Amino acid sequence: MSEIVYPPVIKTALGVFKALNIKIRLEGTEQIPRTGGAVLVSNHVSYLDFIFAGLAAYPAKRLVRFMAKKEIFDNRVGGPLMRGMHHIPVDREAGASSYAAALKALKGGEIVGVFAEATISRSFTVKDIKNGAVRMAVAGKVPLVPVAIWGPQRLWTKGRKRRLLQRNVPVTILVGEPMYPKRGDDYDQVTKDLRAAISELLDKAQREYPDVPRKGETWWQPAHLGGTAPTPEEAEKLDLRESEERSARKGAES
Repeated sequence: MSEIVYPPVIKTALGVFKALNIKIRLEGTEQIPRTGGAVLVSNHVSYLDFIFAGLAAYPAKRLVRFMAKKEIFDNRVGGPLMRGMHHIPVDREAGASSYAAALKALKGGEIVGVFAEATISRSFTVKDIKNGAVRMAVAGKVPLVPVAIWGPQRLWTKGRKRRLLQRNVPVTILVGEPMYPKRGDDYDQVTKDLRAAISELLDKAQREYPDVPRKGETWWQPAHLGGTAPTPEEAEKLDLRESEERSARKGAES
């Protein structure tokens, strides 16, 4: 597979992070398989998570093919980059083709990246996740690798202005031990175990994070740690309202 886009994108991103003094803490990268397929499953706190979750595999010299909503591929700027990096578009109205493409990549020895929460977590905790990642790993006969990211929400997240040029923001990326689900397992239980593993990594990342919010900046800290981010219950209501408004707009346009 030709890789004329992905490596330069990574080098450019790392150069920008260095210029902005974005201090990246990477831990557990030895858990990334050096060869063969795997499903990398990360939490989702920002619009930059593709970059940072992908860096989890960088020390192993692996590239991650992320499953991302089709709308990103339709973007005039982002679309060519996403296709050039061989990421996988997800059309929610034609999910079977996306699943087939991901499975083909896994069987071809690729690492497929999944944000199993589907959308950014406004509460900065791990939302409920479905068992699609587990089923994919079982069908591809590959491991699941849990990952937690913390910090990028300060640069660009849902409902906040972009701060892409903000300096000195630490970013933590933690990789957990692989899980090896197999046919006959209770997929829902494995999914609960996966969510628990990601939540544990995220809790560690949050509690060991070197910065604390300044006055007026507590929005990026979860409520259970004293921040003013929405609670999971409040975030769920906001997501539902957004979904209803999106459906209403589509109905008006049709």
